[in-house]
Amino acid sequence: MHAYGPPNAFDDARTPAQWYCLLAGLSLLLAGVLGFFADSSFDTGDDVAGGSFIGFEVNAIHNLIHVASGALLLAASPRRRSARAVAIGFGVVYGVVAIIGLVDGSDVLGLIPINSADNVLHVALALLGIVCGLMSRDDTRRRSEALADRTTPPRFGRESTQERTRR
Repeated sequence: MHAYGPPNAFDDARTPAQWYCLLAGLSLLLAGVLGFFADSSFDTGDDVAGGSFIGFEVNAIHNLIHVASGALLLAASPRRRSARAVAIGFGVVYGVVAIIGLVDGSDVLGLIPINSADNVLHVALALLGIVCGLMSRDDTRRRSEALADRTTPPRFGRESTQERTRR
């Protein structure tokens, strides 16, 4: 029995943040690994350029960041609290990366080559991470629409003074 009542199907269901962490994590991990086939150079500087991987501009540093991002998201996905925190934090960080990429246009801090497809992806990952994180609860509390659940007061370990005097 759960602390908040009997278990139901929603207690074990993944939250939007957990789905985000799982799916984005798998996608980024796979893109990072496969991106090394397109470009595995560690070139940096103002004119950093990379290879094209399914329309995205990548280099080894970009690929390593995708691998690390994917691993972080996957590690956070099993637990609601960590998935929520990581999805929001990841969204904020990728939002900053997207802004830098949009302002600069061709790279991020002279390390990561980017193009328009990268910018769109970074904006989408940022928005989805923040929205999914904010939509998700980080506990196992059951949210029920049943009238009995809304009107029944919570029970605590000790009896109140009124309950003891009624006996």
